[in-house]
Amino acid sequence: MTTRLSISVRLTLWFSAIFLAGFVAFGLTMDLDLARSLDHGRNRTLSRRAERALEQIEASRNETSREREIRFADFSQGTPEGNLIHFLDADGRTWYPREPAPRDFPWPPLPGRRGERFVDVSFAGHPYRVLQRAVVEDGRMTWILVGGQLDDNRLLLSRFHTGLLAAIPLLLVASALSGYFLSRRALQPVDRITSALRSINIGNLSRRLPVNPPGDELQRLAGTCNDMLARLEDAVARIERFTADASHELRSPLSLIRGVSEYALRNPDLPPDAREAFEEVLAESVEAAGLLEDMLTLARADAGSAGLAMESIDLCEVLLDVCQSIRPLADAKSLALEVHAKPGGRVDGHRASLRRLLWTLLDNAVKYTPAGGRIEALLSTSPGEARITVADTGIGIPAALQPRIFERFFRADPSRGQVEGSGLGLAIARWIADIHHATLRVHSTEQVGSEFIVAFPARPGQ
Repeated sequence: MTTRLSISVRLTLWFSAIFLAGFVAFGLTMDLDLARSLDHGRNRTLSRRAERALEQIEASRNETSREREIRFADFSQGTPEGNLIHFLDADGRTWYPREPAPRDFPWPPLPGRRGERFVDVSFAGHPYRVLQRAVVEDGRMTWILVGGQLDDNRLLLSRFHTGLLAAIPLLLVASALSGYFLSRRALQPVDRITSALRSINIGNLSRRLPVNPPGDELQRLAGTCNDMLARLEDAVARIERFTADASHELRSPLSLIRGVSEYALRNPDLPPDAREAFEEVLAESVEAAGLLEDMLTLARADAGSAGLAMESIDLCEVLLDVCQSIRPLADAKSLALEVHAKPGGRVDGHRASLRRLLWTLLDNAVKYTPAGGRIEALLSTSPGEARITVADTGIGIPAALQPRIFERFFRADPSRGQVEGSGLGLAIARWIADIHHATLRVHSTEQVGSEFIVAFPARPGQ
């Protein structure tokens, strides 16, 4: 079975995924914009450098070649990468400088038409960009080529990428924590509703959920749940009344049937066939009366009107008493009944109910253990707890059915269906354990045996 993540975790994951997608989209957009801005900036720089070089050419028009060289040398020294300036005539021959430096710089070939273009080249392992512009100088066609390195642009982009990648995990963690905090805060009312609903059972259906200020979705949810609880409370009350009334009304005819059967069986002249029929009627009426008593017990439990008077009870005394009473049934099936209990283990409880609880567990062990088997009843105590364990070597309970054995009228078919019973015994046992604030659980393996454990909170000081 696949375990689904909680809503808080799923909201956090969705929030983080959306944030990450948005941040990546933002980063890509900024990266493209920064790269384009740097390219445009480098192009403008090369264009301005070309214009300044042309100004130097214009200013040196009436100067000698030596003076012009000095002027351009000063211009190159005062301009970053000023030596990457190259003048060509229309035929592609260099006319300035006479010896370009560096000599092996890969100047790109001239385009086939006039105009301006930018070409990226690589020199000494570094990227460069070269501006090619056609101009008219002294009435003749001239090409000016201006180069500039791109390392600064690449370094700036690299730093931007590094910062962006470093920020992703930090921002992702921050967004996840923020999303989880906000989702948990938003779902706190849902947790309160869940806790309140979990605390409501068939015995306290009159409880209602807290309602938030009107207008939001949770207020409508709480109001709907309260309406549903009101309907459930009314339906359960009707069922309880019907069960109690029906059980009570059926007691009189069953008592009459039992009385008539017992009276008829006292007649010594009763024919054998009639006697057998009356004995069967008597047995069925006794069983039906027991079923009605169990139903009345559960009806009173559901209505919360058991009215049990609690007192200090010695579990050892009750356990020994029940084992003594059930030993004849165990002996009749050749079952070994072992009891391990020492005086002690006092709890606050109702003696008759506790006796019925233990009788139910031991009676089931006798019923479902084949002849020659073994039953063990053990009382153990520890600080704050008294525990009674009833173990047998019986037919066991299938693992798939164990969660349901405390349900009313449930019987683990087919093998357990061969044993007489109403299917209410363990339901009543669970109710008795609950009213004593005890826990009743089972461990069972088919064809190996079962073990029922009742853990009582001990009296203070025990």
